[in-house]
Amino acid sequence: MSKRESISRYNLIIKKLRKKSATFKEIAEYLSLESEFQSYNFNISKRTFQRDIDDIRSIYNIDIQYDFSQKVYYIDFDEQPEFNERILEAFDTFNILNISDKILKHIHFEKRKPKGTENLFGLLHAIKNKLQTSFLYQKFDDEKILKRNIEPYAIKEFKNRWYVLGRDKKDNQIKNFALDRLSELEFSKIKFHIPQNFDLNLYYKYCFGVINPNQQKQQEIILSFNPHQGKYIKTLPLHESQQILIDNENELKIKLEIFITHDFFMELLSLGENVKIIKPKSLIRDLKASYKNALENYL
Repeated sequence: MSKRESISRYNLIIKKLRKKSATFKEIAEYLSLESEFQSYNFNISKRTFQRDIDDIRSIYNIDIQYDFSQKVYYIDFDEQPEFNERILEAFDTFNILNISDKILKHIHFEKRKPKGTENLFGLLHAIKNKLQTSFLYQKFDDEKILKRNIEPYAIKEFKNRWYVLGRDKKDNQIKNFALDRLSELEFSKIKFHIPQNFDLNLYYKYCFGVINPNQQKQQEIILSFNPHQGKYIKTLPLHESQQILIDNENELKIKLEIFITHDFFMELLSLGENVKIIKPKSLIRDLKASYKNALENYL
C-alpha cells in the first residue's frame, strides 16, 4: 500500500467524521464506496483502522475517539474549539495543495510574501524550553537592521501575520516582533523564567491585533453599521468583546471594550462610510481629522 493511498484514506476518514459520528461499519462502507470512484483500494480491516487512528493523531493532531455507549467513532472538538478549527482549516489547505495539477489551474491563490513561518517551530522550541533567543530585526519605519535579544513568551497571529511576544533584554519591556521581519534566529543555552503574574490571554484581552499600550486603559467603543456591512461584522466580529446592541433592518450597533490603538484606528478607516462612531467623542474627533487630512490631498 502506497503512502499516497494511506494519506488519501486518512483524509476520507476525517471527512466522514467531521460531518457526524459513525460506526466502523459505516466508515468501512463509505471507504468501499470511495474505492469505486477513485483509483485506490481504501478497504480496510478494523485492525488497520485502529492504526489509522494513531497515524491521524500523529500527523494531523486530530483525535478520533470511540463512544462505547453508542458504539460510534467521533472527533472531539469541545476542549479547544478554536485550535481544532484551525487544524481542520490547515487540513483543508493541505488537501488542496496536494491535488492534481489539472485541478490546481482552477485555483487562484493569494500572491503574498512568506510570513516567516519557517521560524515557528524553532521559536516554539525556545518558548517551551525557556531559552533566550536572538535575531536580526528591521522595523517597517526604520532602515536599520538591529540585533535583538529576547525572552520569548508566546506566538501570536494577526491578519495573516505571525508575531513572537517576548521581553526585550535591551529595555526589559514586553514587545511583539513580526516573524517576516526577523532573520538569523539563534537560541542560547541561557534559561529564563516567565513571571508568575503574566497571563497571555489577559495580556491580549483588550487588544485589537498585537499592540498592547501597557499603561493605557481600555475604552468602551460603540459603532453603528449599515445593514449590509452589519452582516459582515456579525459573521466576522471585530473583537472577542463585541456585543450587539441593536440589530434591525436599519442598522447594526455594537459595543467593544478595547484599547484604541493605531491598528484599530486603521481598521475603522478601512470601513469608510460603512461605519459611524457613536462613542467615544475623542475617537470621533480623531477620525474626522484623518478624513479631513485625506480630503485635502485632492483639493
